[in-house]
Amino acid sequence: MLPIDKLPKLSHEQTLEPVYLAFLAALEQSDFTGDIDKRYSARLAQATDNSVYQFLPQAVIYPRSQKDVRLVLMLATSAEFSQVVFSARGGGTGTNGQALTHGLVLDLSRYLNKVIEINPEEAWVRVEAGVVKDALNDALRPHGYFFSPDLSTSNRATMGGMVNTDASGAGSLVYGKTSDHVIGLSSVLYDGSVLDTYSITPKELENIDAVTSNPLGQTLLTSIANICSDKRPLIESRFPKLNRFLTGYDLKNVWNDELTEFNLSRILTGSEGTLAVITEAKLNITPLPSVRMMVNIKYNSFESALRHAPELVKAKATVVETIDSKVLNLAQQDIIWHSVSELIKDVPGSVIDGLNMVEFAGEQEEVEAKVAALTSALETQIDESAGGLLGYQVTNDKKSINTIYAMRKKAVGLLGAAKGRRKPLAFAEDTAVPPEKLADFIMEFRALLDSHQLQYGMFGHVDAGVLHVRPALDMCDIDDERLLKTVSDQVAELTLKYGGLMWGEHGKGVRGEYGPSVFGEELYGVLEEVKGLFDPKNKLNPGKLVAPKGTGALIYNVDSVKRGSFDRQIPMETREAFPDVMNCNGNGLCFNYSAYSPMCPSFKVTGDRVQSPKGRAGLMREWLRLLESEGVDVDALAKSKPLGWLQRTQNTLKASREYDYSHEVMESLKGCLACKACTSQCPVKVDVPKFRAQFFNIYYQRYLRPVKDYLVAGIEESLPLMAIAPRLTNAVSQNPLSQWVIKRSLGYVDAPALSIPTLKQRLDGHACRGYDLEALQNIPQGERQNYVLVVQDPFNSFYEADTVYHFIKLIEKLGLKPVLLPFKPNGKPIHIKGFLSKFAKTAQSSADFLTQVFELNMPMVGVDPAMVLCYRDEYREVLGDSCGDFNVKLSNEWLLEAIEHCDKLTVNQDASNEFTWFSHCTESTAKPNTATEWKKIFNHFGAKLETVSLGCCGMAGTYGHEAENQERSRELFSMSWEQTLKSLPSEQILVSGYSCRSQVKRFGGFKPRHPVQALLALL
Repeated sequence: MLPIDKLPKLSHEQTLEPVYLAFLAALEQSDFTGDIDKRYSARLAQATDNSVYQFLPQAVIYPRSQKDVRLVLMLATSAEFSQVVFSARGGGTGTNGQALTHGLVLDLSRYLNKVIEINPEEAWVRVEAGVVKDALNDALRPHGYFFSPDLSTSNRATMGGMVNTDASGAGSLVYGKTSDHVIGLSSVLYDGSVLDTYSITPKELENIDAVTSNPLGQTLLTSIANICSDKRPLIESRFPKLNRFLTGYDLKNVWNDELTEFNLSRILTGSEGTLAVITEAKLNITPLPSVRMMVNIKYNSFESALRHAPELVKAKATVVETIDSKVLNLAQQDIIWHSVSELIKDVPGSVIDGLNMVEFAGEQEEVEAKVAALTSALETQIDESAGGLLGYQVTNDKKSINTIYAMRKKAVGLLGAAKGRRKPLAFAEDTAVPPEKLADFIMEFRALLDSHQLQYGMFGHVDAGVLHVRPALDMCDIDDERLLKTVSDQVAELTLKYGGLMWGEHGKGVRGEYGPSVFGEELYGVLEEVKGLFDPKNKLNPGKLVAPKGTGALIYNVDSVKRGSFDRQIPMETREAFPDVMNCNGNGLCFNYSAYSPMCPSFKVTGDRVQSPKGRAGLMREWLRLLESEGVDVDALAKSKPLGWLQRTQNTLKASREYDYSHEVMESLKGCLACKACTSQCPVKVDVPKFRAQFFNIYYQRYLRPVKDYLVAGIEESLPLMAIAPRLTNAVSQNPLSQWVIKRSLGYVDAPALSIPTLKQRLDGHACRGYDLEALQNIPQGERQNYVLVVQDPFNSFYEADTVYHFIKLIEKLGLKPVLLPFKPNGKPIHIKGFLSKFAKTAQSSADFLTQVFELNMPMVGVDPAMVLCYRDEYREVLGDSCGDFNVKLSNEWLLEAIEHCDKLTVNQDASNEFTWFSHCTESTAKPNTATEWKKIFNHFGAKLETVSLGCCGMAGTYGHEAENQERSRELFSMSWEQTLKSLPSEQILVSGYSCRSQVKRFGGFKPRHPVQALLALL
């Protein structure tokens, strides 16, 4: 291995092709107002989607307006830029490389994301292409409407992407596909001109000048109208007779059945960016149903669920969805299950191996009648033990129904969480056949996969004959990569045998190679002709679907370069040392648009995909690959000693002048708040704070750490010393001059003041103090059940002593004896900053102590969620078997048990008994039932507790105190917490996380209470 002082700076394929450099330079000199991102990290973040493929783009362009898109494409018509090609991109949720390119990415999601106009009277909406589907529905809901095509990625998929792939999903038999809702589109053509497409008559076609003055647009309208009219018999005979007739270019429906209306939008819808860049869409919208009811039907096998589906469709259900036992089992191991377990209860004495979710929506009387008829039929079948039915449950409130769908939607990502090196992959995952043939098709499909000894999970829209199957393969294994192509070919043949399509929902992407066998030579030639009319120079997403005639074969296919070909360059032992980096499957749930979702606040506040778990995992994978290419043993590097101070200083001084890819990785990871929401919200449990700490540990062996990192790392040792003279400490740290110096020299703002009186002073003479291990061991065995051991954390004990003091008083109110354990550093601040060796020593010391105390059989309780959960997560991760056996409970966990055994207490009738609880990010994601526990506790004392679902407050430990993060911290607070706080009386607000309370005090202007303080006031 290369010694650390000889390590090369990590370079990469950073030099763009000269023609692209020239193009981007010319664009920068034009009137273009958007962003141009040439960073290698940004290119890597856009090199993957939710597929197995990886195509590195030359750069990423973020236009701010349709005018910007026009400038980009117009500039590219110059002869000198003839080789410059583009791919429009939205949410990056494609499963077959639809928006991947080796050219330039045109990302419309950053700025072109406005809902332009809502017309409830005429039931339509006009949107920009970058609007996220769920965000659109949020805007429509107050008007009583929604955009009905539903898809599992609705919280991050954009409307432009939905139009370009003709997306659909649950309920498509009733609600149709996106194309069924497109009224008109505004698109930029390859030459930079704009074409607005909408329904026109044959007479208007004859007077084409009145329709558009765009010469290219006129040619497109008249030529394609004639082609589709002349070839109609051929189109009718070759296009599949399916609800999901995705073809790429919808030649069939561009004319209506009577040939009285022509709408070129139908050609563009489903074209995957190969014909034009769609910037706006006018869409019809659907009234929200007044009533929704769902029947969850349980079966003894997946086949039973499938064979029963046609009967359920005949029951005139709005939605019929199915999932198999593998998906159900994965869901049961995920954070999502706590919210649906009561809605899908086990059947005593039976194993549920299949589930159909049947929804009815509409007017109350009609819906109730349909449900009654179905359940009556189900009762009969269950009594007769027919069809493998085990039972059913009816759900009739919208929140529960949406929760079940959330579980179903998460199934896509959950499959990626399967154990082992082989992971379920998207490549043949959206087959569509006539619904009546689905069960037989699936049985043959399963036999095909079984013949290759493949594991797989299945779910889908059985009402539309669409099946989602993800066979498990290891893309780091060259044989499995070849097998992917083999299986793809076989599935393509199988779908044709059953009169279906290999691509029934997720578009073609690289699977365009199967087009000729589906459409036949003559009709495929028509598709090539359409591409040639729209994009004669093959500049728009070239290599996908079809190419213009005479330009050669498609450049992308199922064998195109895959992410696994890069990953296999990383040694196995390195992959195993960084499992969270390697396990990211690109599903992109971390791009959830909602400010009220806890998932990845850094992405929400920046809109930069580099600042997301998916982006960070991708950057780390490339970092590991580059280290290996330079002959570096990463495991040995992590354990080596840092360079000397002088050499690290020299490296740091040269960092701004000499490129090192490590700096781009650092820039991405520095933006992480270490809130750990990703560890539970991500379907495959990618733990960014974990590999962030691993990276910091290695990076700072070669470069100087900021002084502020040492300040954080030493805070737990310093606090007990500073608390000896708290007034002096505060006088030194809190005066304006000191705060200015701290901000300038250390980069910290709003450093908290020590509590006065200190916790020690508050408890002076109290019986809870003075216990060491020996004193605890001297407590008689028969009395130990009356004791509660309070585990201190640095922030509450020293900065918010009243919280710990009030918890001790609460324990006494409950008739028990509190013991304040000696302060032992927890180590979480050290871990966050990547001092892994020091953290391991700190954790070992605390774990040894807590293990000895735990053996005394007295409950140990902490008041801060982040600190308590660190014992369960980071300690176990770093220490492994040497962690010992101990359990520190959260205050709510302990209280929930304690109130069952305490005597009846008198409640203070004068105290307020209505509260609203705000959760800490780490708490709400690691322990999602915490809100329910607090509700039960408050209810026990006759109080009402409401809970609110919010995103990150923006503090997250020390993140919000760092000057470079203050603007983002403030923005995060305003995105979700601020308005909710303003709507409630301050005395009603309860916040369990210390960092969250600090943020409210800073930006909300008051200090909220911990729930234990409210409980004390109640008693």
